[in-house]
Amino acid sequence: MGQDGLRGVAVQNGASTMDSYDFPLLNVFLSLLYFFLFVIYIWIAISVIIDIFRSRDLSGWAKAIWVFFLIVLMPITVLVYLVVRGGSMHERQVERAEASQMAFERYVREAAQVDTADQLGKLAALKESGHLTDDEFAAQKAKLLA
Repeated sequence: MGQDGLRGVAVQNGASTMDSYDFPLLNVFLSLLYFFLFVIYIWIAISVIIDIFRSRDLSGWAKAIWVFFLIVLMPITVLVYLVVRGGSMHERQVERAEASQMAFERYVREAAQVDTADQLGKLAALKESGHLTDDEFAAQKAKLLA
């Protein structure tokens, strides 16, 4: 087997063959593909770890066992976790999002009530001091309560 002077071109029985590393563009595409597959895999692994620690139905020992196997046999354990508990990952994520949304809405309602009551007190003080007429006070009060 000889080399005909070109880098990466092997001559076998008079015919030249080229490998994939001889095409720089293909090498770039393969490198990008491997990189993005690695990033996706890390993203899934982190999602699994987050789900393990946020899961309320797993005991501390069960969480420790899952994490141990994630560290020791990461690719296999991630796939096993997705098969065994993957269906309920979405349900737990939706429950957390709904709880967070309800807490936010409760906070906004509480903050708005305090603010509305405060504004009504200020309007009443302005009316008593003579800066607002009865019609202006009624209009502003209707705006606040709407």
